[in-house]
Amino acid sequence: MARQINPFNEDTLPPFDGFPKDTLKFLKDLKKNNNREWFAEHKQRYEQNVKDPMQMLLSSLAARLHAIDPDIVLEPKKAMYRIYRDVRFSADKSPYKVWIAAAFTYRGFDRKIDAAFYFHITPDELGIGGGLYAPQGDRLKNLRKAIDADAAPLRAILKEKKFKRFFGELVGEELTRVPQGYDKEHPDADLLKKKQFLCWQTLPVAQVTEAALLDSLVEHFAAMAPLVRWLADHS
Repeated sequence: MARQINPFNEDTLPPFDGFPKDTLKFLKDLKKNNNREWFAEHKQRYEQNVKDPMQMLLSSLAARLHAIDPDIVLEPKKAMYRIYRDVRFSADKSPYKVWIAAAFTYRGFDRKIDAAFYFHITPDELGIGGGLYAPQGDRLKNLRKAIDADAAPLRAILKEKKFKRFFGELVGEELTRVPQGYDKEHPDADLLKKKQFLCWQTLPVAQVTEAALLDSLVEHFAAMAPLVRWLADHS
C-alpha cells in the first residue's frame, strides 16, 4: 500500500517569509489604474508578488491551523478571493479588487454562508476577523433560540483572555430593542439584539512584509475559533 502524504505537512511547503514590498505597491498602483489594459501589462507582477505569496501564506497557515484543530479546513485555492470584481449589479464598474482576502471555515460548513474566518490586506491595513456577517431568517432565529436557552457557553467564549485581548467584544449591527417574542428585561438582551456576530482587529499593514505575519494570523484565528465554531453549530 502506498504511503499517504499529509497535505498539511508544513515541512513540505516553501517557508513564508512575508510578502514582497511590491505587494502593497502593486495594490496601490492598481487602485490608481483599475483597468484591464494596465492589469494585463502587470499581470506577471500580480502573479509573482501578490497571488503566489498569498498562496504560500495560506498553505503555511493551513498546516498550522490543522495542527490546532483538524476540523478547520483551509484549501488555499478555494480560500483566496478572486481579484476580479462582479460588476453586473454595481454602479462601480472597476474590474478589479484593490485588496487580497481569504476566508475559510470548519469541515461541513460553507464559508460563503456559514460562520467563517477571514482576513484581508489592503493598501492601508491588515484586517483579521471572523464570525457570521449577516444571518437571515431561520439562521438568526436559531441563534436567538440558542442564546435564550443557554447563553453561558457563548458568554464564556467572549470572556476568554485571548479573545478579549485580540478582539475585545462582538461588533456589528444590532437592534435598538429586544426582538419580538423575548422579554425586554431578558438577562441576555444584549446578545439577542445582535444582527451580526463578528469579531475584528485592524493591524498596521507594514506587518504583511514580515515573516511574523503567519504567527499573528495563527494567534488571532486560534483565539476566535471557539466563537466561529459556536456560531456555525447554532445557526
